[in-house]
Amino acid sequence: MKKVAFYTLGCKLNFSETSTISRQFEEKGFLKVDFQENPDIFIINTCSVTDNADKKCKKLVKEAKKISPDSYVAIIGCYAQLKPTEIAEIEGVDAVLGAAEKFRLLELLDGFAKEQETKVLASEIAAANSFETSYSLHDRTRTFLKVQDGCNYGCAFCTIPLARGKSRSSTIPSILASARDIASTEVKEVVLTGVNIGDFGIVDGKRDARFADLVMALDEVEGIARFRISSIEPNLLTNEIIEFVAQSKRFVPHFHIPLQSGSNAILRKMGRRYLRELYEDRVTKIKTLLPHACIGVDVIVGFPGETDELFLETYNFLNELNISYLHVFTYSERANTRAVELEGVVPMKKRNERSKMLRILSEKKRRKFYEENLGQTFTVLFEEDVENGMMHGFTENYIRVAAKYDPILINELKQVTLDEILETGNVGVREPAFA
Repeated sequence: MKKVAFYTLGCKLNFSETSTISRQFEEKGFLKVDFQENPDIFIINTCSVTDNADKKCKKLVKEAKKISPDSYVAIIGCYAQLKPTEIAEIEGVDAVLGAAEKFRLLELLDGFAKEQETKVLASEIAAANSFETSYSLHDRTRTFLKVQDGCNYGCAFCTIPLARGKSRSSTIPSILASARDIASTEVKEVVLTGVNIGDFGIVDGKRDARFADLVMALDEVEGIARFRISSIEPNLLTNEIIEFVAQSKRFVPHFHIPLQSGSNAILRKMGRRYLRELYEDRVTKIKTLLPHACIGVDVIVGFPGETDELFLETYNFLNELNISYLHVFTYSERANTRAVELEGVVPMKKRNERSKMLRILSEKKRRKFYEENLGQTFTVLFEEDVENGMMHGFTENYIRVAAKYDPILINELKQVTLDEILETGNVGVREPAFA
């Protein structure tokens, strides 16, 4: 029995796909093991959102060859689609598979026999035109369910359309079938994921359904306690969706909405499909209907043309906005994007300074959000995440809670009263909550 190990870089979508591919291997009799357990085969699923992800891929290959010098190493994922030739030159790589090939690993690399030349199987991105249903299982307490892939937007800074192709989805009946399969396991929470999930519903190049239709259909699936929507574009987060979540049985009050910039001038340069006024309107609508809702924000600093004044527009906009936390990305130049041709390059030192300012703001926002919810009662899904005798979990509105370790609580939903913010930044709960 050959041993295979998987490593995933990047997003929830990558995790869902790695998990699905790993189940394909197990069905064929392979033994899935951890990275350090001398595998015969390593499958590394890559990301290419930042330069750092590319460097991580190279480091992982080096580590893999240290652990198992004679192992077979295959690279898949976004970086593999964008730069297959570059990856093929990394010492120790045996195969590189693109977006259209990664789900056919077992067929295309039959026997995983090492060859003198690195095998490169990466078609043009137009060939990635089918939707491969994927969801994670047994890797984490929550399951990531892929409902959409690819993107038709073409933002100036983004390589994802080049790495994943055009927007496409499965049908609602197919996704409901996957959700029911998940419901038959011990999974309590499902996170809906994709590249641009609000654009859900394009099947074979034609609009077949809307994301709102999917949300409403999933809300009726028995056996799953919570559904969480991952990142959704503000222009696709409609009033209909917000209003439905506000009265939903299963969808939780947590929205992650990319902003990228609080300056309309920069938003236009980025090619985003909204202005800050629409974004503010989305936040106001959510907080009016769901005062305890958690709102996360993606923001990019140092985009070409972002002057000190325009950055301060973003900072002040975020400072005044009723949001809960930020994911801050330092802009990095990506080949084959429109942004690399733009004037007004921001020095890296300045980019880093701005990132630090926004990360400090994020911590202030998170603490304020946590403070606003102290004394309230929520439901926590406890995870197998234990540090220094404390276990952790998240409330429905994404507050990270810490409680004294109790193995019986793992993967259990428990009502708790939020008591105090601990030195770790997590929220402690009152013991009687477990009664």
